[in-house]
Formats: sequence, structure tokens, C-alpha cells
Amino acid sequence: MYRGDTFDLSKIAKDPGPTTSVNTAFITVFNVGDIRTVNGETVKGIWSSPAQALPFHANPQPGQPIADVDSTGMLQCIWQILTSDGKYIGTLIDNGAAAPGPHHIVTGGDGAFLGMTGVHGAMQFATPERAASTSEDPANRRTLGGGTLRTTFYLFPRSRPNVIATPGGPAVTHADGKLVSAASPVAAGEVLTLYATGLGPTTPFVEIGQAFPQGLAYPVNAPVDIKINGQSSEVLYAGGYAGSVDGYQVNFRVPAGIPVGTGSLQLTAAWIPGAPVTIATK
Repeated sequence: MYRGDTFDLSKIAKDPGPTTSVNTAFITVFNVGDIRTVNGETVKGIWSSPAQALPFHANPQPGQPIADVDSTGMLQCIWQILTSDGKYIGTLIDNGAAAPGPHHIVTGGDGAFLGMTGVHGAMQFATPERAASTSEDPANRRTLGGGTLRTTFYLFPRSRPNVIATPGGPAVTHADGKLVSAASPVAAGEVLTLYATGLGPTTPFVEIGQAFPQGLAYPVNAPVDIKINGQSSEVLYAGGYAGSVDGYQVNFRVPAGIPVGTGSLQLTAAWIPGAPVTIATK
């Protein structure tokens, strides 16, 4: 946390050592942190949060505005999430009071989180964040250290990963291109291909509403998972399908131990689950 308590512009971001600061009314604050895990998966990214300190209190002391609830200020959070090797997955933006409300309102998103709404819970600090002055050089923030926090998001996607439906059933095919059906069920260990929408950005990037060009592979940035009856499959490739708009191809290996008859297949991308579909198994 960098509090805007330095008013000599020549001193801002110049001090190489750790600094301290005091919270006062109307002071501006900028929080910054590295995003390290999402749903237990290692990622990269940055959490940035500009804020205005307004220490409202029901029973204020001098210098504290009065209100019906206690609140330390107003802030906006921007969560930019990348894969562990630096590919862009998506961004979430939320707004809220620093306290006392239990949730911040998610107002939008980009990338795999395009149009996302929802809330996230209180940011729970495993170790307190460090309150520094804006006189401190933020280039040194990792070596000087800070706190660690965790929060839970409750998200309502505008769209979810979706296995495309065909007149003959879900668009899941064998290696020879034949549609999986009761007459042509899948076997454990078999490599299948499914066709889907809503898997998010790729590398190279393709603008929203534009078709994936011919001649190149466009692998999806977001983590993709396929579960059959709750067992994760080995995803061999997930990427944009040439000539389609928001169309993707996913090649995967059916896990061992699936029961004979039918299986429930669920596609997940960027930790967002799609609706399950049923496939025939043998």
C-alpha cells in the first residue's frame, strides 16, 4: 500500500528503502500486489487498487467523517490474470468500500471474463499488507516485501464454455471425424475432439467478432479442463477453429475407468464450468 502523503513531487518514488505512512482522511492510496494462484493453479498477474481514504465512523473522532457505518474508504480493484508463462487470460474489475460490506461488486471483465458480473468476498490477509509512503520507490517492492491475501470470487458469466450441439448430439468426434453416439460410443484411453465456444483469448490474439484465420494454430490462453464423470481428461490441444468466430477445437484423451453406458462430460475454461453434456461410452 502506497499512501499519497508526499507532496514534494521531487521526492515521489525516490526512496530506495522501506517507508511507513499514516492513514488520514482524504488521502489517496494505491495498492499493488502480485497474483500468484487461482483455484490452486499457479498464475501470474497484478492486483492494482486506487483508493480514497475516508474513515467514516458512526462515532467519529476529530478528523473522521460521521456516517451510519464504519468504513475506511472507497476503492476500485483491477485483477489482471496471466498464465504462468505470461499469456493473457483476462481482467476483472470491481468496486466497493474498504469496509464494512462483505462483498465488492464485480462490474465487468475482459478476455476470458468478458462481461462478467458478480461479487468477491473480503480480502483476508494471511500477513498484513505493508503501509508505505509514495516517497518509496515501487521498483523495490518485491525485495522490500509486503503482505499476502486471499479472496473468493462469486462470478456470473455473460457466457460459459459451451460444447456445440448438433442434430446428432454434442459435437464430440472420434479421430476419424465420426460423431460420438449410442451407435459409436467412446472407449477409455481414446483420443477425441470436441467443438466449443467461449474459451477466451488465444495466442496469436484475434479480435472479438473476427474469424480465426487459416494457416496458423491459435492455442487458447486460459487453462482448459474436460471432466468425464468427474475425472479429468488429458487435454492435448485447445485452440481457435480456422474460419469460425468464437469457435474452438479441443483434442483430449478419455480417462481410464469410465463406466459403460453413458458419461457426463463437462468443459471448463478459465475456471468457468460449462453445462454438462452426455456422451455414450463402452
